[in-house]
Amino acid sequence: MAAKFELHGRVALVTGAAGGIGAALSLALADRGCGLALVDRDPAGLAATARAAAAKGVAVSEHVVDLADPQAILALPEAVNGRHGALHVLVNNAGVALGGRFAEVDLADVAWLMDINLHAVMRMTHAFLPMLNAAGPAQIVNLSSIYGIVAPAGQAAYSASKFAVRGFTEALRHEYAGTPLGVTLVHPGGVATGIARSARTPRAGDATLIAAGVAALERKLTMKPEEAARIILAGIEARAPRVIVGADARRVALIQRLMPVRYWSLLRRAIEG
Repeated sequence: MAAKFELHGRVALVTGAAGGIGAALSLALADRGCGLALVDRDPAGLAATARAAAAKGVAVSEHVVDLADPQAILALPEAVNGRHGALHVLVNNAGVALGGRFAEVDLADVAWLMDINLHAVMRMTHAFLPMLNAAGPAQIVNLSSIYGIVAPAGQAAYSASKFAVRGFTEALRHEYAGTPLGVTLVHPGGVATGIARSARTPRAGDATLIAAGVAALERKLTMKPEEAARIILAGIEARAPRVIVGADARRVALIQRLMPVRYWSLLRRAIEG
């Protein structure tokens, strides 16, 4: 069995740290004695997470960044290095959603989603690879989704971004096999975050139907972010190549593996209902 990846005294960067899984994972890392560079575009939420983490006795820095801005990402390594001197764990957690049939969505919204869900993951990884490679044992943790394993109708753009994160992360893991840099891919299932409420939807769509769809989706998001963070943290410490978060996600992944073409005929009612 591989040795546990020790987090005490190390530094982790977490994107999307203002709420949801990002905030919960930040606090769980702080409980392990891990310093934190916290990134989000929401300054108030970011400050709240930073205060709670700093109360646990670790060094914390706040970086208000729009991850759709490539120049802002390029400036981050110098800022993080200036505050912490090293980086050992990069958690690409931030993500956004876009619902609606593909023919109905605005391509500008698709580009916005791809910039944050995919391009930011790749840009952050590229920007911080020098620091991670210099750190000795280090870990990259990229959050995909169960929709990076199955692709429901009405989630074409979101699934495309999460399948792409999956492919990018798996290729990266193969490139760094046998080196001190480990790579973990995370597929969360129904975690109770605000992603459904903040999702963009077709601008010409029926508002009543959209609201009903959001409410139906939120009823399926039942796992507490703290439980998701516990599972992800265990995966980081074990340097696991893949972490599937939640019994619902494990069931869906199994069905997809058994029925790689026809899974939608079985899952449609459960996902859309």
